[in-house]
Amino acid sequence: MENEQHYLQKLFEPESIAIVGASEKPNSIGVTLVRNMLDTGYKGSLFFVNPKHETVFGGKSYPSVDAIPHRLDVAVICTKANTVPEIIDACGRAGCRNAIIISGGFAEAGPRGISLQRSALENARRHGMRVIGPNCLGIMRPGSQINLTFAHGFAHPGTIGLISQSGALCTAILDWALPNNIGFSNVVSLGAESDIDFGEVLDFMVSDPRTENIFLYIEGIKNARRFMSALRAAARCKPVLLIKVGKHPAGRKAVLSHTG
Repeated sequence: MENEQHYLQKLFEPESIAIVGASEKPNSIGVTLVRNMLDTGYKGSLFFVNPKHETVFGGKSYPSVDAIPHRLDVAVICTKANTVPEIIDACGRAGCRNAIIISGGFAEAGPRGISLQRSALENARRHGMRVIGPNCLGIMRPGSQINLTFAHGFAHPGTIGLISQSGALCTAILDWALPNNIGFSNVVSLGAESDIDFGEVLDFMVSDPRTENIFLYIEGIKNARRFMSALRAAARCKPVLLIKVGKHPAGRKAVLSHTG
């Protein structure tokens, strides 16, 4: 049983990654994602997708996920919300099993966004894909040279597993941690939590030998039974610190604007 791989392992330890919306445009999310991964020294296969460019920072740019001649473990999507359902469908057809949707403009943006989020999730489920996001900062696994976020700067490798619905809180913690030499095993921004939720990421961190301590920043829980089950399992073997926000009217308003 010790060698049995967790079902989210390929999300956190991908051997092949595509950045959909990769760009050289200054101050764009696409350029930050590309630079972050190029700067980490990632050893796996990294692909760029942007039909408007033939190359991105010297690397070949593909017109679509379907055109990549390699099976993908993770696709990171930072294009406009209305393009995401079709991109998810293309990822599924290409055999990709995990997606991180950085893009905003979904449930937090009203009825049109809710419809787009539902379509993207339906496409993902049809292909057996798992999704983090949308409207999230992304994920980091510093010990594996993975920085699939648009945060400026990386994190030190360490033993703290951070899970947060708020990308802003993740960046604030990372900004504080770097000069104070605090390291992380994983940093996970869940965003709207449309598919993969706190309970599932907690379950992964319980099984993750790099994670010794877990910190949760929670705006709301969607699957309370799974969350409590994972939390009990985690607390039995690792220290868990939990901060819950949104208990008062002003906090609830801020939470809704983020997660819908």
